[in-house]
Amino acid sequence: MREIMNKIIIVESPSKSKTIESYMGGEYKVLSSKGHVRDLAISGVGGLGIDVNHNFKPNYINIPEKKALIEQIKKECAGKEVYIATDPDREGEAIGWHLAVILGLDMDELNRIEFNEITKPAILEAFNHPRKIDKNLVSSQETRRIIDRIIGFKLSTLLQNKIKSKSA
Repeated sequence: MREIMNKIIIVESPSKSKTIESYMGGEYKVLSSKGHVRDLAISGVGGLGIDVNHNFKPNYINIPEKKALIEQIKKECAGKEVYIATDPDREGEAIGWHLAVILGLDMDELNRIEFNEITKPAILEAFNHPRKIDKNLVSSQETRRIIDRIIGFKLSTLLQNKIKSKSA
């Protein structure tokens, strides 16, 4: 009879998940988010998904194409110890934060694992140094995404009107 794994690691890439799972000796199940799971809505003023009247507060929605994947991740993680091991950059940190929000994880827990190479020693060493999700890094990505949305939507509209371009 197969043992039920009570520990989950979530990475971005499906190709990484099998390798990492093999390093963990059957103690962990490794899932993949396949990249971003939430994005800015296209609602509100100008379809920006940003409340420009309240400190540019973003309005996030789950990416519709990821609905089944999100439900599967939520089901697999229910009642389990979850570690976020998305990429060690601002995009990965934001993906990890979005996953933590979706899963209702405690942002004060040391549940973020970071490694720079997919080798057994690097993965095992990362578990010796778990940390909190870095909200400053998340804010950096969030700011970049908001600026992209504002400039992209506004500039695209201008270019469509002036030179019949489809988008900026």
